[in-house]
Amino acid sequence: MPLAVLYSRALSGMYAPLVTVETHIANGLPSFTIVGLPDTEVKESKDRVRAALQNAQFKIPAQRITINLAPADLPKESGRFDLPIALGILAATGQIPTDQLDRYEWAGELALTGELRPVHGALAMTFNASQSGRSFVLPQHNAAEAALVRNATVYAATSLLQICAHLHGQETLPLCRHASADNDELNDPPYPDFADVKGQSHAKRALEIAAAGEHSVLMTGPPGTGKSMLAARFPGILPSMTEAEALESAAVQSLSHGSFNINHWKRRPFRSPHHTASGIALVGGGSPPRPGEISLAMNGVLFLDELAEFDRKVLEVLREPLESGKITISRAARQAEFPAQFQLIAAMNPCPCGYLGHPNGKCHCTPDQINRYRARISGPLLDRIDMHFEVPAVPQGELMSHKTASETTSVIRQRVEYARQQQLIRQGKANNRLTVNQIEQFCALDTASEHLLHQAINRLSLSARAYHRILKLARTIADMAGIAKINTQHIAEAIQYRRLDKS
Repeated sequence: MPLAVLYSRALSGMYAPLVTVETHIANGLPSFTIVGLPDTEVKESKDRVRAALQNAQFKIPAQRITINLAPADLPKESGRFDLPIALGILAATGQIPTDQLDRYEWAGELALTGELRPVHGALAMTFNASQSGRSFVLPQHNAAEAALVRNATVYAATSLLQICAHLHGQETLPLCRHASADNDELNDPPYPDFADVKGQSHAKRALEIAAAGEHSVLMTGPPGTGKSMLAARFPGILPSMTEAEALESAAVQSLSHGSFNINHWKRRPFRSPHHTASGIALVGGGSPPRPGEISLAMNGVLFLDELAEFDRKVLEVLREPLESGKITISRAARQAEFPAQFQLIAAMNPCPCGYLGHPNGKCHCTPDQINRYRARISGPLLDRIDMHFEVPAVPQGELMSHKTASETTSVIRQRVEYARQQQLIRQGKANNRLTVNQIEQFCALDTASEHLLHQAINRLSLSARAYHRILKLARTIADMAGIAKINTQHIAEAIQYRRLDKS
């Protein structure tokens, strides 16, 4: 049969559209042509495929070989099409049986020896393949992460010869079963413990509220007060990841790094880019577009230390994803959308020297210098951060104390999970994700609470966005107390976490 059809997957952001690999063998001068908008890596696959077939002792026809990757208007990149192209040539020349080819989808880069090398985006491709009802054949290195997709049938292969033996019925490819059940012991990763942080009870309370309601945070305070320590321990008090959250987070990391480390399954990401990072490093980019830090922090934490040292234009790219939970990257020839449902934890000094308000009194910054320093954080960005509070210097006596009465991460996490569970039962989502209509429904206030909030709006000149964020924050505080209706105590505490609105 001079024509063979196989199936593979391309990558377009988080989506993996189906690609039909058509192989046609025709009489004429020997040639090898790949059409269908192939990128450079795909065009080079003809040399890898030719060498792999020769070294595996297969015959390459001295005829005109045409490979069509359909649809023709979808850009194709990466070496993942090596395997279906090689199998297409073998099927079109009758060297392998064709009766079972339509049951599978194929992806893998070929070494010149015929061995299979790993490809990136295995999770996204496997998820889409499982919805089509076909099995997916992948390099062995990718099979473990691909098997994280529930209900997916994944076969692991090490070489082209092993796949051909499977199709001939001589050898069966190993089937990788759903792997999440095997990794339950990894669901509680060893995060640093909150008990290590001396003092800072106010900051710990604020971070507990942030974890319970999925609120964003900005901590201000002098150097050495524990802001970075608190941020590093924050993922440990977040609720356990659901399988859907873990799969989405793993798929994004698979797109960026080439593969996902299965030992990090259900571990919330913690991304901490340096303050010299560019806007593209945060939102993603390149050709083809790859996810940036805000997407790699999907369902986890994005920690921006020394927030005021970031370039202002870089920080402005956070405004859209903080609101929408996604980021769209547009380039001349490509457009891709990535999820960006992260929890922002930021930290900064109160002034350029960092010691404004410190008990040692060694800050000599002028009011103009302080204002210019704080103005690096734009008002619209600050308005989108739910909580801003101070992390003061720890008194010397408390710092040198050997008492171990501080609560551990596991104790705090239990309270956080209780509050989050109340939110899921009531509205099916965390409080920070409530829409305006849902805020009116679930964050109703009594007369006294309305009066208090009205006074705060007038005195602090709060925006409509800040008003809604205070309501959502008060709803979380009430949930932590196990109270169904928001009262003045909850509103008052929520207003206290808008510290920079006051200044």
